[in-house]
Amino acid sequence: MNILLSNDDGIYFTGAGLWALATSLKNRGHAVTIAAPINQQSGMSHALSIRREVEYKRFDHPEIEAWAFDGTPTDCVKIYLEGMTRKKFDAMISGINDGANLATDVLYSGTIGAALEGFLHAIPALAVSRDKDSTIPFETCAAATADYLEKILSIKREPFLHNINFPKNFRADKPEFVSTRLGRRDYINAFTSCTDDAGRAYFRIGGTAYDSDASEGTDIHATQNGFVSVTPLHCDTADYDAIVELRKIFRG
Repeated sequence: MNILLSNDDGIYFTGAGLWALATSLKNRGHAVTIAAPINQQSGMSHALSIRREVEYKRFDHPEIEAWAFDGTPTDCVKIYLEGMTRKKFDAMISGINDGANLATDVLYSGTIGAALEGFLHAIPALAVSRDKDSTIPFETCAAATADYLEKILSIKREPFLHNINFPKNFRADKPEFVSTRLGRRDYINAFTSCTDDAGRAYFRIGGTAYDSDASEGTDIHATQNGFVSVTPLHCDTADYDAIVELRKIFRG
């Protein structure tokens, strides 16, 4: 297969998950191309750089075509697919992210943003993440991701977007994938007001996460119980129940 890879951790030393995935796929005989950010781009969601130039350069690798962009994850995928190649890709994978992308955090995730851009180009896409506290090597998650991709594409060929999260205690000898819905994750004191020595005022984004919906069937619940969570996503965020309700209101 011809597979495009990207991430939001960056193409350099912070992108260990990206390169583990690239190596695993290449060793299985797949053709791999990388279009990824030069710098860390976590939290960029599906942002697009429309009012500035996006520089790019070839990343020096002896066996893999790789490009580094001074832009968002979405920039990388969109620019490469629309402006730099005529290749047809069988799949697109964003990751492996160093840290989970669960529940409502997917709304902010650059990992999801890159995969979504692949999906919008009618390419089957995966967003793949590993728990931040996991001691499981990226190579182990990469092998399991490759297994999953090969299996799902043998059954499902139309474009899809799957958000995959490997749990902290992932068992490679007995991988268990489950289909899930998004949970709900909120943050306490997400913004901290600060002032530096020069008197400059600024906010630092952070906070303590708490899960307001980690019930059975959610991605949070699955990973907490040792399962690999797979949540099918879509770009259509319309509320269809509300559409029906509004139609009734508009009709008087």
